Amino acid sequence: MPKELQPEMDGKGLRVALVVARFNEFVTRRLLEGAVETLGRHGVSDDDIVLSWVPGSFELPVVAKTLGQTGQYDAVICLGAVIRGETDHYNMVAGQAAAGISAVGRETGVPTIFGVLTTENMEQAINRAGGKSGNLGSNAAAAAIETARLVQAIKTG
Repeated sequence: MPKELQPEMDGKGLRVALVVARFNEFVTRRLLEGAVETLGRHGVSDDDIVLSWVPGSFELPVVAKTLGQTGQYDAVICLGAVIRGETDHYNMVAGQAAAGISAVGRETGVPTIFGVLTTENMEQAINRAGGKSGNLGSNAAAAAIETARLVQAIKTG
């Protein structure tokens, strides 16, 4: 049987950066609340969480990369909400945010979590930000803890 790395969902001592888009703040603030609650529930201290607001989801990657490059954080969580409108702007912002956030993790080696809602309308966004479909912010926080612990386990052998 192969050796399986199974990180514990213990956030104690982890340093986590949150980058949150201000655009659609009615939704992103709910994502933030879900993320902070989940981090705390898993032992991440408020003193070990840093929050940065950016204008919109398009700006998430550059701030996430800057945070990741400092070496001060075990994980970076990016939260935003891109809601489809009547123009192609949605496709450009959603695609660039996803590609940029993914690149940050690869380039810095710091788990960088994509917690950006991409929905057809505001109702779907609200449902995924603490409504009947759960809270993507909470899911992103759990993914950050698990991935950070897995990276640590790999590095320590």
